[in-house]
Amino acid sequence: MGAQSILTLQMAGYAAADANGPVSAAETAPSPRWVKVEPRKNAAFATMPDLTDGVVYMDELVNLLVQRFGTAASATGVRWYSLDNEPELWPYTHPRIHPDTVRAAELVSRSIALATAVKDVDPTSEILGPAHYGIGAYVSLQDAPDWNALKASGGYDWFVDYYLDQMRQAGTGAGKRLLDVLDVHWYPEARGDHRITDADATTEKDAQARLQAPRTLWDSTYHEDSWVARSLSAFLPILPRLQRAIERYYPGTRLAVTEYNYGGGSAISGGLAQADVLGAFGKYGVYIATLWGIGPADAYTAGAFHLYRNYDGRLGAFSNTSVRATTSDVANTSIYAAIADQDASVLHVILLNKNPGALDVRFQIAGGQTYTSGDVWGFGPGSPGITERGRVSGISGNAFHYVLPGMTALHLVLR
Repeated sequence: MGAQSILTLQMAGYAAADANGPVSAAETAPSPRWVKVEPRKNAAFATMPDLTDGVVYMDELVNLLVQRFGTAASATGVRWYSLDNEPELWPYTHPRIHPDTVRAAELVSRSIALATAVKDVDPTSEILGPAHYGIGAYVSLQDAPDWNALKASGGYDWFVDYYLDQMRQAGTGAGKRLLDVLDVHWYPEARGDHRITDADATTEKDAQARLQAPRTLWDSTYHEDSWVARSLSAFLPILPRLQRAIERYYPGTRLAVTEYNYGGGSAISGGLAQADVLGAFGKYGVYIATLWGIGPADAYTAGAFHLYRNYDGRLGAFSNTSVRATTSDVANTSIYAAIADQDASVLHVILLNKNPGALDVRFQIAGGQTYTSGDVWGFGPGSPGITERGRVSGISGNAFHYVLPGMTALHLVLR
């Protein structure tokens, strides 16, 4: 499969001491129901944990994984370590171990300590953080009590700036990079009759909102119907905004979206949105993207992945080097293109029609490579299965037209 592992390390401070069922409020940590979690052991590692010392050491866990599977540089090692998950929500998701609101300086301090400990054990590993749940955390760490003062003192626009800057400074002091990948989660808040990620978002208005929602990732001219667009438009579109923060505060850091979902996985709108999102992630420099939640009913979501990764049933895949591709009608169409490394002899094009009616699409390809024909695969409203479509012919001067059926996603392979 070529899959890689992301392992989430605990940073909130405590782990369960027993398997005795629910923990009451009176047993909130510290209590006998919990053992402490520390980033660093500062002693020789053991490959069997000491169950009597009342502490779990994260660097000792990483050492165990390295001993068992190899370093991140090996074929079987854990490649990425995540600095916990959605820490701004700890008081809500983990109130028995971290009931207090997370402070911005606290999160940075915990992140630096854990990242340093991990890198000391496996310098080839890559660190992901802070695994924010959504834009409210990107902006203010969910209204962290110390954020306004830190924001003013550092001249930061949002918490992401502060986090990147502090991790950069700490890495400089440690002589090693302590954050390799800025990691966020993105669940769109766009609405039709419902929020598009809701299970009951099945109306035509919901479908239209879902089809347009990927534009919030990249399109500065688009304003979705959501509280995010109304209240936080200064931080949209989100992918360029995150990349600008990286470029200013910690150049060389990559970007991950390790949770996202646009809903509608069993409907054509969900398949088209997923295909659009994958294209945008590639075009705008997302290093890691991991869909959160897919089941047997989500055939159109799966179809979107097949369109990129197995369009011909023989593991034929979209290429790895993005090339510029634009459309004059971003509301109704999306287009993404790629070549293999620097070899332009084969051009892969993903083309989406988000309109119910067919469109006669006219192409003009620039550059020194001449194309004469193309094969086409795709899916549409009748089925999420990828099927071979009518070939591209009649290319003249790298220009041609192709009739794109309504609500259809195509993968063109031009030679």
